[in-house]
Amino acid sequence: MKLLVLAWKNLVRHRLRSLLTIFGVAAGMFLYTAVQTMQYSLSTATKMNADDTTLVVYRENRFCPMTSRLPEHYAPTIKRIEGVREVIPIQITVNNCGASLDVITFRGVPPETLKQYSPDMEVISGSFEDFSKRSDAALVGEHFAARRGLKAGDNFEAVGINVYVAGIITSDQPQDQNVAYVHLPFLQQASRVGLGVVTQFNVKVESAEMLDAVAAKIDETFASDQQPTNTRPEKAFFAETAKQMIELIGFTRWLGIGAVVAVLGLVANAVLLIVRGRVKETAILQTLGFTRKDIGFMVVNEGALLGLVGGLLGVLGAALFFKWKAFTLGNEGLTLALSPSLNVVMSGLLVALALGLLASLYPAWKATSRPLVQSLNS
Repeated sequence: MKLLVLAWKNLVRHRLRSLLTIFGVAAGMFLYTAVQTMQYSLSTATKMNADDTTLVVYRENRFCPMTSRLPEHYAPTIKRIEGVREVIPIQITVNNCGASLDVITFRGVPPETLKQYSPDMEVISGSFEDFSKRSDAALVGEHFAARRGLKAGDNFEAVGINVYVAGIITSDQPQDQNVAYVHLPFLQQASRVGLGVVTQFNVKVESAEMLDAVAAKIDETFASDQQPTNTRPEKAFFAETAKQMIELIGFTRWLGIGAVVAVLGLVANAVLLIVRGRVKETAILQTLGFTRKDIGFMVVNEGALLGLVGGLLGVLGAALFFKWKAFTLGNEGLTLALSPSLNVVMSGLLVALALGLLASLYPAWKATSRPLVQSLNS
């Protein structure tokens, strides 16, 4: 502990050099955390688990919601298939089908089935009753509302659709945070696709083990119909449809690696300069009884402190930035919320500490390998 305190005092003595290094580390860790936030959000949206029991029935060979049109009367037929627990018709209208940072998505669902479609949904402003009473009402996701500055009671117009904001909702499902739910008949008419036509069906099955069997049966049922279907688990549908977005986020992994290398080099250079600048001071400490092990441990502590303090600034800064800005990536009518998580924050801090320790190993060896007499004569 005394060596740790001494290391901190050494850093404080050279405030400008230490601050510049800390800010450099913070910039690198900010970029690293931003990349990890994107990677984590994508993994959450596409990684299947045992609790996933939702299938998406889409028009075969179609991707953008503007091109996927299915008859609403498919719903009763799907409902009769063994293993199907619930069928919800959904109409989706978006302002942009390509990869974009600002996607406006309207989802039309029968109002009586909305709570069943998204059981995690909670109205935090306004009321569900207002949504049920007005045909032009919308329940807007919390992130969506934050980006657009919307609150309950406002009117909102986009993609040629004018709605009344009946409530602001929050949910554990990222998709719910970035869309506006409206009445299905209203959206069918407002988007001019016509009554009786929907973009997709969301199908709840009895258990996750039945997903593949039910999906195959649905596609087989409508294979010879005028509007054949392609049915996939919800997260597999996301992974296959949003390919542009996934490729874009995959490229950012190289940025994260670059940030880590930059932080490693920055801390190593700073600690090495510190060691070279106090050769005689280190020799005097040795004459006072400090062992080479003590000197090396003190140097390693300095690197760890630089990494940890810079990491705290960068990682927490990135987490607060994503929390405040509520960024989303959209592609083919699907949205990905870039939300900070505790896992990403903790891993970022551990990486910053590890980089500080690793970067200071060589300077620590240099500080302890020089002969005492040579150091005193320097």
